[in-house]
Amino acid sequence: MNASDLFVKALENEGVGYIYGVPGEENLAFLEALRKSSIKLILTRHEQGAAFMAATYGRLTGKTGVCLATLGPGATNFVTGAAYAQLGGMPLLMITGQKPIKKSKQGQFQIIDIVSMMEPLTKYTRQIVNVDMIPSMVREAFRLAQEERPGAVHLELPEDVAEEPVDEHTTPVFNISTCRRGDANERAIDDAVKMIKEATRPLLLLGAGTNRKRIWESVAHFLDKTGIPFFNTQLGKGVVGGLHPLFLGTAALSDGDYLHCAIERADLIINVGHDVVEKPPFFMSHDEGATRVIHINFQSAVVDNVYFPQLEVVGDIANTIRRLADKTRKTASHDFDYYMRIRDQIQEHIRLGENDNSFPVKPQRLVWDVRKVMPEDGIIALDNGVYKIWFARNYPTTQPNTVLLDNALATMGAGLPSAMEAARFYPNRRVMAICGDGGFMMNSQELETAVRLNLNLVVLILRDNAYGMIRWKQYGMGLPDFGLEFDNPDFVMYANSYGAHGHRVKSTEMTVPLLEKCYTKGGVHLVEIPVDYSENQKVLVNELQAKTCLL
Repeated sequence: MNASDLFVKALENEGVGYIYGVPGEENLAFLEALRKSSIKLILTRHEQGAAFMAATYGRLTGKTGVCLATLGPGATNFVTGAAYAQLGGMPLLMITGQKPIKKSKQGQFQIIDIVSMMEPLTKYTRQIVNVDMIPSMVREAFRLAQEERPGAVHLELPEDVAEEPVDEHTTPVFNISTCRRGDANERAIDDAVKMIKEATRPLLLLGAGTNRKRIWESVAHFLDKTGIPFFNTQLGKGVVGGLHPLFLGTAALSDGDYLHCAIERADLIINVGHDVVEKPPFFMSHDEGATRVIHINFQSAVVDNVYFPQLEVVGDIANTIRRLADKTRKTASHDFDYYMRIRDQIQEHIRLGENDNSFPVKPQRLVWDVRKVMPEDGIIALDNGVYKIWFARNYPTTQPNTVLLDNALATMGAGLPSAMEAARFYPNRRVMAICGDGGFMMNSQELETAVRLNLNLVVLILRDNAYGMIRWKQYGMGLPDFGLEFDNPDFVMYANSYGAHGHRVKSTEMTVPLLEKCYTKGGVHLVEIPVDYSENQKVLVNELQAKTCLL
């Protein structure tokens, strides 16, 4: 047994079943150990795709996803994936190689300080220099990756260390200890109950932290006991289904949307699991009589100019919410009539465009068409673009983790690999990647990986031949339309060249039947659909929102 065998044994001990990556020369000893193990290697076409897939595994399971790259350019290609997992709260372990550190004949060829590079992007990053330290470093990496708040960790295994022998005196792999998160202080719970009961129009906010560790069960209990209406952030979407009678909507924007009529009228926001790395769903104010905020999370609040809660209840979120529900229950002085009228207006707005047959397709119609073909457990994985806002606002969910989007790093190129991992992990569920033409091309080579893995996956490409979200912002700033248009390949031929099935939507009415046909046939399908983003300006400059607030 050598150090690589021990490393892989430690990974097996942590329950690792898959490693995603692009190995290099410096990983060959590790690769050989992997070949002899129970762990399956999923070879990708780019390290970024591997990191996105591994992070999505972490997001879906709460367990640490693992990815592998070589030194130098392979490791630097992990940077975006590291930031994606770190900001998004996804447990991820990155393993990279390195030239020999005890004796080298190659000078500085390909050598950069990867550990220092990873320091600002991870919770933990170390170079392995001693075989005896491998078991403890692997255990520590997994502990930190999964511990609240979850995130990215990194271990570098140099080529010479990877080949060092292991003897009977080498430290064995560590047993995994159990750990229970602490509960919130009883006085803090009582103070929160008092604030909720004294409020007239409390409002519950569900953030990214509630989308983990089965917290949704306690949230459903809270809603049933208190009757307090709720909304969610983009990363909190789906914790409780969008058809719930108390659901108001998703805060896809920071202000100026229909939902903010309700937010602005609230005198108390119970902020559960929100993280300031996500785009703010509201802005706090120092003005007299401004909305008060209770911060409920695993950790204390990160205070800044727009977020400074009056009360913090820190501890296990699920336990906190359940205790609050049992102590608060329904309060006679609460008045939710305005919220319910706003909810009706939001639902009416969302249905606008449902039957619009104009072509190219409008975003509102596209959202409804996708919802029609996706069952309750169907999963959509969104890349980053202006369409993400439309899906966040208008796409109703019925189950947790059925809308995978990134509202933390908000990176382009993650939609396809994220959907691929969802399709691999849930082979019997419908999965769809929804990408703009710009974002899709950033990792489009992973179509080959999807075909090789025999995935059942539909990739919906929204074509507008431009970086649409930036163009939207450019328009909102009153700037000339400049520098954001490009050309595209023939997407049908492109998909076919990888062994996938390419399709092109030629009328809006064609969308649903075509998507159904793709899922019925199985395999990897790419569907190109031209999209009309002129409706974006109705979100940016929304006169109807102002009228709605006057209800």
